[in-house]
Parts: sequence; structure tokens; C-alpha cells
Amino acid sequence: MKERKVEVAIIGSGSAGLYALSQVRGSGKSFVLINGGEPGTTCARVGCMPSKALIQVAEDYHRRTILGRYGVDGHQALELDIPEALEHVQDLRDTFVDRVLSNSTDKMGDEFVAGYARFLEPDLLEVDDGQRIRARRIIIATGSRPIVPAAWEVFGKRILTTDSFFEQDDLPRSLAVIGMGTIGLEIGQSLRRLGVEVTGFDQLESIGGSQDPDVCQCALEIIGKEFPIHLGQRAEIGEASEGKLRVSAGDTSVVVEKVLAAMGRAPNLDGLGLEKLGVEADQRGIPLFNRHTMQVATLPVFIAGDVTGERPVLHEAGDEGRIAGYNAAHDEIAAFKRKVPLFINFCDPNICIVGQRWRDLDPARTAVGEVKLAPVGRALIMGKNKGIIRVYADQDNGRILGSEMVTTKGENLAHLLAWSIQQGLTVGELLRMPFYHPVIEEALQAALYDLYSKVERKNPGGITELERLV
Repeated sequence: MKERKVEVAIIGSGSAGLYALSQVRGSGKSFVLINGGEPGTTCARVGCMPSKALIQVAEDYHRRTILGRYGVDGHQALELDIPEALEHVQDLRDTFVDRVLSNSTDKMGDEFVAGYARFLEPDLLEVDDGQRIRARRIIIATGSRPIVPAAWEVFGKRILTTDSFFEQDDLPRSLAVIGMGTIGLEIGQSLRRLGVEVTGFDQLESIGGSQDPDVCQCALEIIGKEFPIHLGQRAEIGEASEGKLRVSAGDTSVVVEKVLAAMGRAPNLDGLGLEKLGVEADQRGIPLFNRHTMQVATLPVFIAGDVTGERPVLHEAGDEGRIAGYNAAHDEIAAFKRKVPLFINFCDPNICIVGQRWRDLDPARTAVGEVKLAPVGRALIMGKNKGIIRVYADQDNGRILGSEMVTTKGENLAHLLAWSIQQGLTVGELLRMPFYHPVIEEALQAALYDLYSKVERKNPGGITELERLV
């Protein structure tokens, strides 16, 4: 069979694949981009963007519950047209997808190949239409899919995932969310604020990916007041009367119309023929790779994005795609420094995780500073003075290590800390930065003051915020 030859073949046109493409195309090397299934990124179609659109609708509608304290009359009579709200979310989703496609695959000719590819050899692919592509370098960027236990398939469309959730024309009256990570919390809280009776379940003892026990407990107390959350027991699903489902975990049992499966995502590796690579894989079947080059073993193969199963967020997929694309397009393999880990849950208040994780810290060498949001002036004015900010530093030299927080505008504070950690700043150096009044950043400043009192190395001169000219 005749083989098509190119310098680089990219499998998958999601975020990682498109970022890889930008590097390959810029190098002038010949390439193909192969994609099976729907084009457009997970972020635009079923992830970041439609979920944030739903969250915004729910948050704005929920805001009516505190308008009375401002003297706003008639707020209790406000109503929401759910089908119209969902149509708005879908319209925004379609806009985001169209933008992705119009700037990528829509402009490609025969360089874009629609179909599923599998390895025949480490440098030879076969697409399901029969064509074969031999490439000097190959990038695997096939993404991931929602995890749904096989036993639940019998319940059909009553089991929702993010792949199907945003296709609904209306919402169920009742729903169980199984999995209290980012997806489960964001959608669960939004649906409750839109009037759906929501019950949350997770076999873990924490929510939102939090490891810091104080942050996790605070988040659970706040969000648990909006809908019940049951932790520490595995959820089981069975039939109930009138076509409904019974969800049980331990001593808890509820009957609902639908279930949202939000238990994480599995890498799309099926049918890729990775056994042809002849390399070691982890227990999930992901081939072992170098996180700084994205190279699989010593092969002319690279891997990037959600398929790696490590940091399933867009900016990380973009970085991995760039690294894989650069190395696939150059003879010499280069290693790149990875960015400080940054995770943001857009529930209200935000749950954010920055830098080193709580379980990885050395308790004997780590200082912890914290502030509770209750007395913070800006948060009080906004009616959002709930939460806690915890910041970690090396006790000896004061270098910021990480943070967990549950707070309004956490998405902004988390970025400030991520940038500071990546620059290797100390708590004293952060406190020399300007803090305006009144802003939420003052809450971070208070946590840093608390942290500063617990580290050994202080700033010379005795005035934390000011730096001497001489």
C-alpha cells in the first residue's frame, strides 16, 4: 500500500494538538493533523467555556437572594426561563467552537485528515479509511473522555456526562452528582441555583481536589449549605419507580430523575495500537514519557495534553503541545521547565490550589499563614465574606511554596501567588508589593502578614512593606 510521507503527524486536533501544530507549522516542516470524532477542543465544546457560561447564568440569578438587603423591591418575583437560559449557553458554546474551527481546521486542506489513527510501527500510522502515513515524528494528543462505569450504561440517557449535559433543552427536576471534583461542584452548584434538587456524592473525604483539611472543611461547610454532599462512601445506582433512579451510598439514598457522572476522565488510548511502540506503560496504559520534553522513551513519538492524565487544564495542554511540537519539528530534543501548578474551581466561592500540594509539604519545615474572609471589608460589601486563604512558605527562608484557598475572586489571587512562586519570591518580598484599599487582595495581604510572623528570615530594617533606598 502506498504511504504518504510527512515530517510530523499530529493525532488529535484538541488544544494540545493545535498548540503543537503552531510550532510545527512555524518550522516549515511538512505535516498532517489527524482527528477522529467531533473537531473543536474539549474546552470549547464541553468543558471550560460552556460550563463557565452556565455558572454565570446561575450566579447572576442567585444574586437575587441578597438584593433585599440593598432595598431592591420585587427581587423575589424574578423567574428564570430554563430552556432559554440553556439555549444561551449553547449559543455561546457554538460561538467558541466556531472560533476554534475557523482559526484552525477550517483553513486546512489535505493537511487535515478526518479519521482515527493507529500505530503500525513507531513511525507509521494507519487511518481508519485505509491510508497510511509515515512520519519522521508523531505526536499523540488524543485527549480524554468522561469516566462512566460499564454497569451504568443500562440506564441510558438518564446518565449524563459533560459530553451530553450541554445538549439538553431542559433540566431535570432532580439530579445526583457523583464526583465532587471540579466538574461536579461547578455544575452541581449551578443546577441547584437554577432550581434543580441536587445531591452530591463522592467516595473521597474531600471536595474540589482540596488536600488542606482547613480549606476542605470550609468549602464543605459553605457549599454544603446549598445542596447536601455525602462523602466517604461509594455511590451505587439502581432503578426506582416511574423511570427514576435510586442513588445510594452508605446509609444515604435518594431518588432522582438523572445522574451526572463526574468521576474524572480517562485518556483516549483505545485503538491507538500503542503496543506497537514496544515501551513501558503505567497502570492506565499511558506510555512513560519525559515531562520536560514530552518524548515517549527514546522514540520519535511525543505525547501531550489530557491524554497524559497529569494536569488536565487548558494552559498545561497548551504548554505540553508547544513542547511536543517544538521537539517534533527539530533534530535536537530540548527540555523545558514546567510552570507552577495552578488549579481553579469556579464554584462560588472559588476553590484554588497553587504550587506544592499540602500532602507534599514537610510539616517540620513549612510555615502556614491564613486569613478568614468573614471580617474582610471588600468581601463584606460584596456579600461574599465566606471562606479562608492559606499560604505556605519555607519556614527557614520565607520562600512561598504553595497555597489553597476557598474565597471570592480566588481566580485572581491564585494567579498572583502562582506568578510569585514561579519567580521564587519570599513572603517578605510579596509584602513589599503595593496593596490597594479596599480590595480582595488585602485578604491575601493579611494571610501573608500571618505567614511572615512564622518564618525565620525577616526583611532588614523592621518595616515589612517598605524597602530602604540606602
